[in-house]
Amino acid sequence: MAKRHYIPVTAEVPGAASDSNCALIRKTIRTALEAEGVTVPCEVDVLLTDDEGIHAVNLEMRGVDRPTDVLSFPSFDLRPGEVPGPEDADPATGLVPLGDMCLSMERVKAQAAEYGHSSRRELAYLVTHSVLHLLGYDHLDEGEEKALMRAHEDVIMDKLGITR
Repeated sequence: MAKRHYIPVTAEVPGAASDSNCALIRKTIRTALEAEGVTVPCEVDVLLTDDEGIHAVNLEMRGVDRPTDVLSFPSFDLRPGEVPGPEDADPATGLVPLGDMCLSMERVKAQAAEYGHSSRRELAYLVTHSVLHLLGYDHLDEGEEKALMRAHEDVIMDKLGITR
């Protein structure tokens, strides 16, 4: 049997790591990696927190003094469309340590209400967004980079069967 992705989910807030949230997070990560052509088993560590927790991480890691919805910390400096290979795996585990993501479950709930869709959809979208960041996609400009990232997000969300 082929080795699967390892996706530990840690929660700093009660109830955040429910079975349904963890299942959706893992399914979304696996779907995104498959859609992007990642064929090697990867490790992606996920932290579920609140606005206060993500604010602290954002300040410590990026020097940004405010909360946000999701933070991504890639282990590799990839370009969009570039994927890690077997040579990138940790010899001890056989897994490629793709990176970490941190999600504010407070933002998930608030943005779902703001955009008029379910918290499930917002969580899947933010996880998809984060995986793409781990794989080198960005949206610093309002042009091509952002359009490319949005197109890939749409494909992954469609594969998940989660629409707007």
